[in-house]
Amino acid sequence: MADHQHEHNDHHDHHDHHDHHDHHDHHDHHDDTHSDHPAGVRGKGNFIIAGLTSGHGVFHWFLQSFIVLLPEVESTFNLSKVGVGSISTTREMVSGLITLPGGIIADALRKYWGLILALCMGGFGIGWLIVGQAPVFPLLLFGVAIVAAAASLWHLPAMASLSHHYSHRRGTALSFHGIGGNIGDAISPVATGFLLAYLAWQDILSIYAVVPLFIAFLVYWAFKNIGRSSSVDGEESESGQNRMGQTREILRNPLVWVITFAGGIRGMAFVALITFLPSYFSNDLGLTDLRRGIYFGLLVAVGIVFTPMMGYLSDRFGRKIILVPGMIFLAVIVLLMASFGEGIPLVILLILLGTFFYSDQPILTASALDIVGSGVATTTLGALSFARFALSATSPIIAGYLYDTYSMNSVFYYVAGLMILAAIVLAFTKLKAPERTAEHTH
Repeated sequence: MADHQHEHNDHHDHHDHHDHHDHHDHHDHHDDTHSDHPAGVRGKGNFIIAGLTSGHGVFHWFLQSFIVLLPEVESTFNLSKVGVGSISTTREMVSGLITLPGGIIADALRKYWGLILALCMGGFGIGWLIVGQAPVFPLLLFGVAIVAAAASLWHLPAMASLSHHYSHRRGTALSFHGIGGNIGDAISPVATGFLLAYLAWQDILSIYAVVPLFIAFLVYWAFKNIGRSSSVDGEESESGQNRMGQTREILRNPLVWVITFAGGIRGMAFVALITFLPSYFSNDLGLTDLRRGIYFGLLVAVGIVFTPMMGYLSDRFGRKIILVPGMIFLAVIVLLMASFGEGIPLVILLILLGTFFYSDQPILTASALDIVGSGVATTTLGALSFARFALSATSPIIAGYLYDTYSMNSVFYYVAGLMILAAIVLAFTKLKAPERTAEHTH
């Protein structure tokens, strides 16, 4: 599930990149944009934002629905909790492996971004068809791998364009991500929970799968020229050699690795919790499908409100002041979930969890970028997210083992322990101050 989070991050970036154009292009590159896009409407900042946002909403709709469907998958294939964990682990591993070469490939194939985006969307549909039709569990895992690959690749053109923006309000920017992804996240669990009353999970996924296949053509039409616009030419001037050198320099910086380590531990906590909450809701608490979906929608809906706010606060007051108390706060909430797992207290805890559950990863990404600066963000982010995924991929298996052997409470303790560990690591790290402060005094 961290890939979900990861997706969030990158998408923040993505959306943002365009947002940035939206604000500035009208003065900067106005003419270029037009000469580059004879298509008129397709070159407009707003159009690009709307398109990428809705496309991103599609990815999130599925990923979030699938989480709600996990208990059904579990009973269909008669899986242990480790089996359920292996689904998330597959997704984490594939997402992580793709981010590494992906950043480099995205730079090299900039001309074909529109095609890459369309293929991702199409591959996404095919992956879900495989998941929905899989007669045996290994085939389902294969489908999940395709889905994860498509979702990760979709975000890479974003990583490439990330480099030039927002140094002075990076936290806000990174947290303010595609509204579409959010809406997809908040509505889909509820819709899926509702559909479960009438359809088998396989049918739901197979029906859903038709949508991306259709959208793939629209994506190609809309973004055919997206990589050609002058707005991303700034990077071309840097030679690959130079970029590798700078990347090496950055990767030698111990601070970058400390942040990555904290992000990885945080990812481990996130993915463990999100993978097993649905099983806990349906198997342990016996909630109805719809109720389970509504709880998930609620968690995300609260996140939509608070995530950009936390990002903004981190720009104003510093990353650490937000991150450390936030992680400790989450750990406390998770520990409380172990003791009060029912009814109204559970709803209150979920709302409190949502306040910070999605917001710290983007702030962590922002703190890494504060150090990296903008020149080599692509390659650096590729390496960092790879390291982050490497940690989080192991987590669902560990959590599944704990759930199988002991109970969901042991998973809650495991997650809370990880968050406290991440908080301690960050508490003793001197993070670089966000650039914003300097910029605003001018």
